[in-house]
Amino acid sequence: MTPKQDTVFVRGLEVECIIGLIDWERRIKQKVVIDLELPIDCARAAVSDDVVDTLDYLSVASLVREFVGQSQFKLVETMAHRLALLLLERFGMEWIRLSINKPGAVRGSRDVGVSIERRRDALSP
Repeated sequence: MTPKQDTVFVRGLEVECIIGLIDWERRIKQKVVIDLELPIDCARAAVSDDVVDTLDYLSVASLVREFVGQSQFKLVETMAHRLALLLLERFGMEWIRLSINKPGAVRGSRDVGVSIERRRDALSP
């Protein structure tokens, strides 16, 4: 039996960015809400009680805010894919799961978005 993989998660990270196809969406920043699930080894960090032995979620959140805040994608799908690849590369993870929600994108809905999973082999040249 394989042990369950430990994860760090960040939920509900709000970032303002340019996202969308319609002309007005290309002129004003809109809020997106990002959820991340990232693999780690909690046992090592639990023994040492040192952030160097885990994934520093503050550093992850900071990079997400910077990347998404400066982006100008038309599609949430493109934003999610490129963000996943950036995080895989920067933090050396084997996989990542993330969701990006665009609140209010469809009238009458709470939010609309995408959820993706990418693996390290997606970084192949």
